[in-house]
Amino acid sequence: MQSIIEVMQSQLWFYLITVGLVSLCVGSFLNVVIYRLPLMMQREWQSECRLLLDDELNTNITKPKNTSEPFNLVKPNSTCPKCKTAIKPWQNIPIISWLILKGKCASCSNPISIRYPAVEAVTALLSLVVAYTFGATEQALLYIVITWALVALTFIDIDHMLLPDQLTLPLVWLALIAAVGGVTITPSDAVMGAAFGYLSLWSVFWLFKLLTGKEGMGYGDFKLLALFGTLLGWQSLLTIILLSSVVGAIIGIALLTIQGKDKATPIPFGPYLAIAGWITLLWGNQLQSAYFNLIGY
Repeated sequence: MQSIIEVMQSQLWFYLITVGLVSLCVGSFLNVVIYRLPLMMQREWQSECRLLLDDELNTNITKPKNTSEPFNLVKPNSTCPKCKTAIKPWQNIPIISWLILKGKCASCSNPISIRYPAVEAVTALLSLVVAYTFGATEQALLYIVITWALVALTFIDIDHMLLPDQLTLPLVWLALIAAVGGVTITPSDAVMGAAFGYLSLWSVFWLFKLLTGKEGMGYGDFKLLALFGTLLGWQSLLTIILLSSVVGAIIGIALLTIQGKDKATPIPFGPYLAIAGWITLLWGNQLQSAYFNLIGY
């Protein structure tokens, strides 16, 4: 009998449909991650601060809030933010439920943000591009998982200017394991890519801080670039940095102009780094060849 991998390799339509449906469901879960993970981190920080202050002041006046009710990526069940009505399973079908409900809560008609189906659609679309580009391979599976995480990281950074270690660090280790397993590049190139990826932005961060007294980016950006260095090697880092700078400049200036904000308004760099890294993940060689042809090298 043929294995499921062999079937997917021989039947492209089955492979792409499977990837698309699974990615839609994952996109629905990513909406939960994007909303809840920063809140979970904030609650943990607040609890630690209370405990620290309580210990420093040697008093029992400040107590952590009651945490008897779990709050994580699974519990509590999703509810309408306005009427608190629990969302039924049929109301949680990716994209379709939003369309059936016409973008409103079934109980109170409170508008449901279009971003929810948008995240689901983007997750599925990007995953399908990866699946079609790399075929039914171990490399495609790795890059699809990376794509899912990049979607979550991008929206979290947009909302909170934060790239959680809970996402970036496991991805770096996953990329290292993939290199050792022969799925991507050599282990030595992966280690060098991780080191140079982290240290390059770390150096820029401290140089900028010494010159201006300001922090130009966060440590999460260093770890995100380290991830791409681990996946693609140190040779790809310059392409990613240049591409992310161009994308960031174009989109950032456009958004500031449209929104009428001051140019000194901080903008997250993580989304542009994620976009540039994802593009390089798929078409890095073609980009480098086109660049060398352009300069006549």
